[in-house]
Amino acid sequence: MRSPADGNRGDGFGDLSEAGLVARCRRGDREAFDHLVDGYQSKVYNLAYRLLGDPDEASDVAQEAFLRIYRGLQTFQGGSALATWIYRIVHNLCLDEMKKKRRRPQIAADPADPDEGGEALIDRLHDEREEPQSQLLSDERAQAVRAAVNRMRGHHRDVLVLYDLEGFSYNEIAEMLHTNVGTIKSRLNRARLALAKELSKDRELFR
Repeated sequence: MRSPADGNRGDGFGDLSEAGLVARCRRGDREAFDHLVDGYQSKVYNLAYRLLGDPDEASDVAQEAFLRIYRGLQTFQGGSALATWIYRIVHNLCLDEMKKKRRRPQIAADPADPDEGGEALIDRLHDEREEPQSQLLSDERAQAVRAAVNRMRGHHRDVLVLYDLEGFSYNEIAEMLHTNVGTIKSRLNRARLALAKELSKDRELFR
């Protein structure tokens, strides 16, 4: 089930409000910034990994993202939710990384670490965890889905990851990608069709 885009996504700030956290960070409160990092680090890494398909590149992007977040908090005006602003930074860094490497997207061979948060797309399509054989088949399907997503065009992969995996709303994604809601809906529909076409090649796994 897709997580609700409720503005805080359970980021674990306790009783501290988003505005209060930002204000403390602006005053140079290192503990407050550590609190922000703790709340977002797995989500930032997870998004970078899903967009890039490489754990080392995702780690580098995550580190750079928090440096930019730390510097940018001084000018953050709160015009959008903090999560939306942070994820836009991560997305832009991933785009820069893709432009730099100029090569075919790598296919992630290992299942994502369950501790990183999020839910593999295939887990939304099937729930067959009762038997060991079913779990093995589910793992193979999840791997095939990740490989298919990594082969997709960048703008298709972006909306699929942000909407179906990260749970952002159409409005939030439109704001992140600097486009309109209609375009996001259209891209998402095309992305799902493209993914279905890719997965149809693995007929034994998805029959």
